[in-house]
Amino acid sequence: MLTPLETKLLGMMMMVIMLGMGASLTFRDFLIAFRKPKGVMVGVLCQYGIMPFLSYLLAVLLGLPPALAVGLILMGCMPGGTTSNIFTYFSKGALALSIMMTSVSTLIAVAAVPALIAFYSKLAGVTGEFAIPAANVAQVLVVLLVPTLLGMVLRKWNPNIGATIELIGSMLGILVILFLVVSWVPRNYQLLLSTPWQVFFVAIGLGLFGMLLGYWLARALRQDSNRSRTISLETGIQNGPLAVLIVSLTFTGEMQQQVLLIPVLYSLFIVLSSSVITVWYRTNATREALARDAAKVRLVTA
Repeated sequence: MLTPLETKLLGMMMMVIMLGMGASLTFRDFLIAFRKPKGVMVGVLCQYGIMPFLSYLLAVLLGLPPALAVGLILMGCMPGGTTSNIFTYFSKGALALSIMMTSVSTLIAVAAVPALIAFYSKLAGVTGEFAIPAANVAQVLVVLLVPTLLGMVLRKWNPNIGATIELIGSMLGILVILFLVVSWVPRNYQLLLSTPWQVFFVAIGLGLFGMLLGYWLARALRQDSNRSRTISLETGIQNGPLAVLIVSLTFTGEMQQQVLLIPVLYSLFIVLSSSVITVWYRTNATREALARDAAKVRLVTA
């Protein structure tokens, strides 16, 4: 469980992260996205189409109990995480598309996430005390929109301050995950030792399967390989700290600990699995760039 102090600290960290995300945007970015919306639309389809259904499917196929099922479904319904922007950068992906996907998925999360959680939780048979009230989710998301909009205003007012806040917010996304691991795992190691393999499978598989499906759906919708890799990372990397915050504000005691298990494990393993995928994607991007350069040279010499 998270202590009251840790819950408050997590809330403040999320505020700074969302401020940083807002500082990465300008109002002109949205105008450009609306003029050429296909990439963002494909990304949102992957984000809110693949991931919630995948989490529901895994919960049902593996027969997870209600506490674990609701934690997994909550994780699958989250918007994209800001750490995906860092992994996209290092993978040589389309960074502008990554930032826009994270931002758009977060902005529409106020309406999409509560509805998706309610729908898939009911479909999975999660009711009663384990059901997450839609109002709780919407309230947290609305509050987090305020620093996002403030970040956009700061970026417009002073680009240098905005860029600094953007960097701090992005790095803090990684630090929050480390904070969750350092503060939660040592106190609950006995719980982890007794955790069945199915829980580790879904905590790791949600991100990996999401990346795989996101890539091939993007390719099927005629996105090039570089944008497809970007959409893949955006699809698989969910906002884990946000899920942990929602659980912490909704449940208490033993129930909170059970529901937190998958969001915390997901947040840990997604950093590890995304690092491996990023190296692979970067290798592919480098190879494609070299092939394009070689083709240009042949064209010139011909």
